[in-house]
Amino acid sequence: MTLARFNAPQHQYFKLAVTELKAQKKRSHWMWFMFPQLRGLGKSQTAYLYGIADLNEAKAFLADPYLGNNLRQLCEVLLQVPTNDAKMIFGFPDELKLKSSMTLFAKASNEPIFQAVLDKFFHGKYDQKTLELLKNM
Repeated sequence: MTLARFNAPQHQYFKLAVTELKAQKKRSHWMWFMFPQLRGLGKSQTAYLYGIADLNEAKAFLADPYLGNNLRQLCEVLLQVPTNDAKMIFGFPDELKLKSSMTLFAKASNEPIFQAVLDKFFHGKYDQKTLELLKNM
């Protein structure tokens, strides 16, 4: 699979995702491709399709001018909202997907923004299932 699988849904949903995050209430179905997590954490076909294979693919995602920039912009929006309650914004289980996505990208890069999201919403704690999968790769 290539990163191209993310382009069409991101083009379709990016502005909506920004709007919903600013309103502090995710209402639409865009989590898989806007905040991707490691493949193997989700069990659905959609989770598989948009799952990130490994750290190399996560690094490539961040290096992609469109995808990486979108992810950073969404993180900036999250850092600007007044609440630190991920469950209030995302609901269950999407707040867990945010934690796993931020853990993946924090481990894939030295960029402080991903750790900043973890700090704000999860007391700086990483997603343990993501760490276990990364350790076994």
